[in-house]
Amino acid sequence: MQGVLSLWVCTHLLLFGLTLAVPAIKERSVSPDLFWRLNLFEQYSAAAHCTNNIAGGGTPAPGTRVTCPPGNCPLVEAATTTMLTEFTDSGITGVTGFVAADATNNLVVVSFRGSVSANNWIIDFLVDLVDTGLCSGCKAHTGFWISWAAARNQVLNAITTGMNLYPGYQLVVTGHSLGAAIATLAAAELRNSGHTVALYNYGSPKVGNDALAVHVTNQPGGNFRVTHTDDPAPRFPLLNLYEHINPEYWITTGNNVAVTAADIQYLPNGGGDVGATLGLDFAAHGWYFNNIIACS
Repeated sequence: MQGVLSLWVCTHLLLFGLTLAVPAIKERSVSPDLFWRLNLFEQYSAAAHCTNNIAGGGTPAPGTRVTCPPGNCPLVEAATTTMLTEFTDSGITGVTGFVAADATNNLVVVSFRGSVSANNWIIDFLVDLVDTGLCSGCKAHTGFWISWAAARNQVLNAITTGMNLYPGYQLVVTGHSLGAAIATLAAAELRNSGHTVALYNYGSPKVGNDALAVHVTNQPGGNFRVTHTDDPAPRFPLLNLYEHINPEYWITTGNNVAVTAADIQYLPNGGGDVGATLGLDFAAHGWYFNNIIACS
């Protein structure tokens, strides 16, 4: 995984050049509740990497729960969860994930997996911008947009089922890496259609142009874009046409180190990854509160 990520990063550097800026950081305490939620949805993102949660795609057997064999999603496994659908695209995108209900925390969660398959990596390189119709002038990374399009119908149907079965539950969309980018587009479209959606993404690359970033940032529901030290993924694509959504929550502790609320810096206007001026830590992409890619 790290070797492939290294190749991906190096290729992007060669193609687009490297321009880094040290941001102005605004420190603010992360509340205990938010800290817990950042952990919980990181674990839901980790679970999308586990084949037992997405094997084969389609409607899971009745009573199927979300589990992580490596033990890296204990908060999720402690909850009473029910799979509503599992999806994996056998076509060009390879978009993969699940929709689950969480009766313990009153949630319907959509989780998208990060890059694992060859098709996922191909999608990462489709960096041309494409019109989305999400707002006037909103353009997105072609690969991320067609990935969301491939999963859209199955995800929307599962959400409709889930919200009917569990009225009053909060709808949350989450993902890591490629999955974080797809989650951003899914949340944007769901909000446009009238859903109240909280977005938690981890190690997300930039998803689209400034119009899209502003649109998603200003949508209600809450955005929680989490980065870790000098994870290189959030700096891509290295094209001036791309911008991040905000705010950003930057984890400053190193790899394989337990994270506390004090280790998370709140950046209302983004601009984390200060360590990137000193180097590229590929391992940082896989460590968000714990080993988020353990199943991969």
